[in-house]
Formats: sequence, C-alpha cells, structure tokens
Amino acid sequence: MLASVISDALGLRLLGLVLEKLILGAAVAIAVIFQSEFRRFLELLGKGQVWELFKKSSPTPKTDNVIDELVDAVKDLSQNRTGALMVLETSGNLDTRVFVNPGVTLNGEVSKELIQTIFQTKTLLHDGAVFIRGDRVVAAGVILPLSERSTSRQLGTRHRAAMGITERLDNCICIVVSEETGSISLASGGNLDRPLTSSKLKELLEAKFSPSGEGEVVAPSWGRLGRTIGLKGRLILEKFSRSPSATPKDRK
Repeated sequence: MLASVISDALGLRLLGLVLEKLILGAAVAIAVIFQSEFRRFLELLGKGQVWELFKKSSPTPKTDNVIDELVDAVKDLSQNRTGALMVLETSGNLDTRVFVNPGVTLNGEVSKELIQTIFQTKTLLHDGAVFIRGDRVVAAGVILPLSERSTSRQLGTRHRAAMGITERLDNCICIVVSEETGSISLASGGNLDRPLTSSKLKELLEAKFSPSGEGEVVAPSWGRLGRTIGLKGRLILEKFSRSPSATPKDRK
C-alpha cells in the first residue's frame, strides 16, 4: 500500500506494480515457510495460552539414568545390527502433526529392555520410529516424513526419516542405528553426525540434555530464524529445480 502511494506520487506506476507483486509474494512465502509456527500460535491464541510460547522447556532426558538406558540399548542394537530410529524431544512440545503416522501410544518408561523389544524384527512396530519425551516412550511405530534433499537419496529410509523430521522441527533430535552396518548416527537440524561410537553418542546426549541447559526460555532466536529460512528455502529451490528427466532414474 505504501509502495503504491509513493510510486504514484513519483509517477512510477510500473515500479509500484512490481513492488506490490514482490510484497505479495514475500507474504505468501513467509506464510508457507512458517505455517507450522503460525498454526501453533493461532491454536494457543484461541485457547488463551499464548504464554506457552515463552514457557520453560518441557521435561527432557535430563537424568544420567535415562541417557544410560538409551545408550545401552543403542549399543546392543548396533552390535546385533538391528535397525532402530528414535525421536527425542528436546524442548517445548513436538508438533506431532508433522508425523505421517502417529504410531501406537505406549507411554512407557524409557528402558533398555523396552527399546530393544520394540525394535526386534519380529515385532509389528520395529519398522517405525520411537517417540521419546523426557523419560517416557510416548509412541512406537511412528512414520516420519522423509528428507527431500538430493544428498539424502543415497541413504536408507531410517536416515532419510531422521533428516526429514529434524529438517521440519528444530526441537528434536534423532538417533539412528543402521540395519545393514550397525553404525550409529545422530540427526539434528537436518544433518547427520556419523558414524558414532556409543561413548560419543552418550557424550553428545549429555551435552544436549545437560542440567545447565534446563529451564531456558523457548523463544525464537535470530540464528534459528535464519536457519529455518535457509533450510526451507533450499528445500523449495531443490524441489523446483529437479529436472523431469531425472524422475524415472530416481524411482529405480
């Protein structure tokens, strides 16, 4: 509106038209990029709970016992080459609507035995992910969205799912155990840190869920905002830049 008034005053109607289109396009792009954030804000606004956006972080695996249980389970799964995928909530409340399938609700206490049982190949839930909040296994058999980045296509489904969910949500990390090699990976922000030893995994988890990091206010930072724009912008560009001729090859 302001651009139109200024351009009319200066007799630059073509410039005003271009600026209007740019502003409209930018507004649409922002709405698309931050649709999950806007949706959560509107939901909280409707419930009169806007302050939830700035509350202290939700319970996380903050005790040595929970991390030990996770690492011990991953170590055994790795040695036996049993594939596994675990989503760990790091702050706030994870937007589970991003999940392709929410899986089966368990709400069991995190333990080495429970995790190993879930990922046994004879169980019905072993192909999906486990969703962990604090010291509870919230759900199992969760189906996650896959990463669309071209670099992820050389990876297995579990690794692509770990990248996909951490690309879309910045308040979670994923532990992956490869079924083929037994290698351990940790996904964060759409990136994979691998291969890891069980001791290195424990070190990374302790750093992520250290007591010094508890109680931080969950509010958007400029750094996180920049990463979100850059990541989602890159995903959009990759999607539009794919040539039709590459599609049949990708499906093989």
